[in-house]
Amino acid sequence: MKNRVVVFGVVFWLVVLIWMNVCSATLSPSGVNYEVVALMAIKQDLKDPHNVLDNWDLSSVDPCSWKMVTCTNDGSVCALGMPGQNISGTLSPAIGNLTNLQSITLQNNAFSGPIPGTIGKLWNLQTLDLSGNKFSGELPSSLGALKNLNLLRLNNNSLTGPVPESLSGVGGLTLVDLSYNNLSGSLPKISARTFKIVGNPLLCEHNSENDCSAVYPEPLSFSPDGESSSGNKSRHLAIALGTSFGAVLLIVVVVLLVWWRYRKNQQIFFDVNEQYDPEVCLGHLRRYTFKELRAATDHFTAKNILGKGGYGIVYKGLLTDGTVVAVKRLKDDINFGGEVQFQTEVETISLAVHRNLLRLWGFCSTENERILVYPFMPNGSVASKLRDQINGKPVLDWSRRKNIALGTARGLLYLHEQSDPKIIHRDVKAANILLDGDFEAVVGDFGLAKLLDHGDSHVTTAVRGTVGHIAPEYLSTGQSSEKTDVFGFGILLLELITGQRALDFGRTSANKKGVMLDWVKKLHQDGKLNLMVDKSLKNNFDATELEEMVHVALLCTQFNPLTRPKMSEVLRMLEGEGLVERWESSDNIETPRFGALESFPQRYADYIEDSSLVSEAMELSGPR
Repeated sequence: MKNRVVVFGVVFWLVVLIWMNVCSATLSPSGVNYEVVALMAIKQDLKDPHNVLDNWDLSSVDPCSWKMVTCTNDGSVCALGMPGQNISGTLSPAIGNLTNLQSITLQNNAFSGPIPGTIGKLWNLQTLDLSGNKFSGELPSSLGALKNLNLLRLNNNSLTGPVPESLSGVGGLTLVDLSYNNLSGSLPKISARTFKIVGNPLLCEHNSENDCSAVYPEPLSFSPDGESSSGNKSRHLAIALGTSFGAVLLIVVVVLLVWWRYRKNQQIFFDVNEQYDPEVCLGHLRRYTFKELRAATDHFTAKNILGKGGYGIVYKGLLTDGTVVAVKRLKDDINFGGEVQFQTEVETISLAVHRNLLRLWGFCSTENERILVYPFMPNGSVASKLRDQINGKPVLDWSRRKNIALGTARGLLYLHEQSDPKIIHRDVKAANILLDGDFEAVVGDFGLAKLLDHGDSHVTTAVRGTVGHIAPEYLSTGQSSEKTDVFGFGILLLELITGQRALDFGRTSANKKGVMLDWVKKLHQDGKLNLMVDKSLKNNFDATELEEMVHVALLCTQFNPLTRPKMSEVLRMLEGEGLVERWESSDNIETPRFGALESFPQRYADYIEDSSLVSEAMELSGPR
C-alpha cells in the first residue's frame, strides 16, 4: 500500500510538471518570455533599412502584436514572415528556440551566411521559404528532423555541398525547390510531389544520371491516421501509464486532453478535407466547407454584404472561433477551370506574402462554388474613406494619403518584381486598396485576374478593369503588362490628391468619362496645383509633397508604356530619390505618341471616347 502511495505521488507531480510545461512553455520562473528573447536575438543580427521591425521590443511581454509575427490562439509564435523587405544580415541560431513555429517565410531579401542547424529543432514547421536570398554554406542535415514540413523553398541562393540524405525521411513534402544554387554530390530519394534542382550544374557533374533540368514528381505518402511518430509515442506512453497505474486513470486522461489540445493547435493552417483528392496539398491554406462559410455569413444574407464587383460579392463572416473574415463568393458564370486547377492557382497566389498585400487565408471549392476567405479589413477601402469625415476633419488626412501611396507602391513592387511567379493586378484603383486597423494600405484582388485567365497568355480577348483607370495600350490591344498597373497606380495617386474617384469624376461634371487625368494635366500646365487638392483637407497638406506626387502620377500615366517607370522606381521617387532627374529627363507628357498606334489622341478622354473596346470594360471591386 505504501508503495502505491509513493507511485501515486510521483505520477501526480509528473503530471503537474507536464501541465505546467505545456501551459507556460514560453515563460521562465522570472516571467521572461523566451520567444521575445529569441526574436530579439534574430533582430540583432539583421539590418532593417525600412524599420519593419521597429516595434520589436525586448521589454515586451507579448510578441503577438509585433509586425511580421503571427501567433496561435494561445499566444505562441507560430509564423515569422518578412518577405521582400530588403532585410540583410544573418539568420540567428536563436530561431531554433521558437519551437511553436509552423511557417517561416523570409524570401526575396538579402539574408547571407549559413542556414542555422538549430532550425531542425522546429518540429512543428510546415513551411520554410528562404528563397531569393544570399544564404551560403551547406544545407544542415537537421532539416531531416522537420517531419511535419510540407513546403521547402531554398532556391536562388548560394548554397553548396550535398543535399542531406536525412531529407529522404521527411514523408509529407509537397514542394522542394533547391534550384539555382551550387549544390553537388548525389541526390537522395526525396518523397515530394514536386522536386526542383535546375541550375545546379555540379549535381550533374558528380553523377551522370542526375538531370539538372528536371522536376522530379514523387507520390505523397500519408500515415493512415495522419499522426506523427512522436504522437504515437505519446499515446503509447499514456497507455502504459494507464495500464501500470490504474489508480491514477483520471490524471492520465487530463494528460491526454492536454496532448489533444496541443495537436489541434498545430493543425490550424492545414485543414484539407479527406473527401477531396489527397494529391492536392495546400500547405498553410485552410480549406473551408461550404456549410461552414454559409453559417459564418448567415446564409450569405444581404445585410452582411461588404461590397460587389466584377468577380463576385464580398460578405462579412464570423467563424465559429470568433474570427471575423471577408468571404468572397465568386460569380458562378465565370469559368475557372477544373477544381484541381483552381486549387493550384489559389495555392500559387497564397505564396505572395507581403504586409501590403491582402493575405489569402483559405478557400472553398465545390462543384458549383468557388469562395475565397480573407482577413477582415476594419477600415474598408480607400474609395469608401475618401469622402468620410469625423468632427469636420477628413478620415484620410494628407499624411495618411501619402502613407497609402507608399504602401500600395510596396505591394505592387512585390507583385511585379519580387513574387514568383510575377503577378499583374490589372485593376489598381481606390476600391481595391484596403485599409487595416492602422490605416495601412493593403492591395486586394491581386490574384483574381490570374485566376480568370489561367489559360491565357499576356494577351487577353476582353479588357478587364475600370473606365478611367485602364491604360491606353490595354484598351487598344488587350495586352497587359506591369506597366498597365503603373498607369492605374498613377490614377490612384490622383484620386488620393483630389479626393474623387476617377470612375465618378465624369458623372459629376459636364465632361466625358475619364477626364480626371486631362484635368490634372491642364492644372499642372497652368501652375494651379492647389486647385486639384481635395477641398476637405482645407489646405492642410505639404505643397512640396503635392508637387512630387503630381509629378510621379504624370510619369506613371504617360501614354507610352515604355516611358513609364517601374514600380521600384516609383517607390524610390515617392521616397524622395531620383524624382527630379527623372522628371527633367522625361518626354513631353502632354503630347503622347507611341508604337503601332499611329494617331494616338492627345487627351485620355478622347481616346476612351474613340475606343471600340470600352464597352467590354468592367468595374472590378475588391472586398471593402
